[in-house]
Amino acid sequence: MILRKYQSADCRELTELFYRTVHIINAKDYTEEQLNAWADGQADLEKWNKSFLEHYSIVAEEEGRIVGFGDIDQTGYLDRLYVHADYQGRGIATAICEQLEQTVRGRLVTHASITAKPFFEKRGYQVIKEQKVERKGIFLTNFVMEKSR
Repeated sequence: MILRKYQSADCRELTELFYRTVHIINAKDYTEEQLNAWADGQADLEKWNKSFLEHYSIVAEEEGRIVGFGDIDQTGYLDRLYVHADYQGRGIATAICEQLEQTVRGRLVTHASITAKPFFEKRGYQVIKEQKVERKGIFLTNFVMEKSR
């Protein structure tokens, strides 16, 4: 596996990976209605690309295939961390997360899904609060988590 910086040409593939991962991996913790509100398959590529370019964004590749991605902003907010459904449990999220965390000094914050919460807890993040976020009129539970360094 190699980690590299995000390029605008990656955007469509990343949004497709995001959609598939949410609908496969997160299905054990969220209803179909919630999954569709979270990832409807109609990602605004211009908006996603702008966000990736404004953040420190990296992509994981194996044999030329994108298998994961993540991004963090300058304040230490870890925005997205997704690994392809077929590549779960191989250390990809850990590798991405380690590289993202090294780019920021001080406190790290993420809004972790029910599914991702145990991963972040193992990395030393602590739950600050549970919250309900609204997506298209549907509420989803996630956790504001913080890691101090």
